[in-house]
Amino acid sequence: MTIKIDKKIVDYSVAKEAEAPPARPRESSNSEDNIIHMHEKVARPEMLFGSTYKIKTPLSEHALYVTINDIILNHGTPHEIRRPFEVFINSKNMDHFQWIVALTRIISAVFRKGGDISFLVEELRSVFDPAGGYFKKGGKYMPSLVAEIGDVIHCHLVMIGMLKLDGPDEHQQRLIDEKRAQYEESIEQSDAEHCSEFPEGAQLCKKCSTKAMIQMDGCMTCLNCGESKCS
Repeated sequence: MTIKIDKKIVDYSVAKEAEAPPARPRESSNSEDNIIHMHEKVARPEMLFGSTYKIKTPLSEHALYVTINDIILNHGTPHEIRRPFEVFINSKNMDHFQWIVALTRIISAVFRKGGDISFLVEELRSVFDPAGGYFKKGGKYMPSLVAEIGDVIHCHLVMIGMLKLDGPDEHQQRLIDEKRAQYEESIEQSDAEHCSEFPEGAQLCKKCSTKAMIQMDGCMTCLNCGESKCS
């Protein structure tokens, strides 16, 4: 913009640069912007913390050993977290070598991708073996070997705090406890009624008032007093 000067110049001075605003204090190293989250560009450190799980199934003579290595993010800060980084599966049985190697590489890639990886557990658990599943130790049914690998990963995620342990809520747990107490009480009463040397299904003898009357040789006979309807 042009300004026309109509008066005589009698004085002048050099304009000073505007003062810079006061510098903002630097955020501390614990600010939200400095928190490291799991993503595929996180470099693998020299050392990882691992846990090894044993899988023994009736499908194979040899056991499988699943090792899950974890990385510690934001170590030494209030935001320290432990996240799975890679998985290895080893076994003397080489029948499943190809697909096991492929599965471990895919799972490890999902781990390093970060974010919510809980879907991986459900996807593996939903795999069914057309030849039939099996019961693992403790009576839990496994529809396939892949499903048990998914169950191992679920247990590991619960251990490191990524997932919460599945279970009933407070109301359901109270109801279960009440039903369990009633059942145990009925068992104790049943045991008390049959705490004798006579068979559990014995009937009451009218002569000696003892539950010792059983069917013997086609005739009801008391094992306590010998009373028999055939005598």
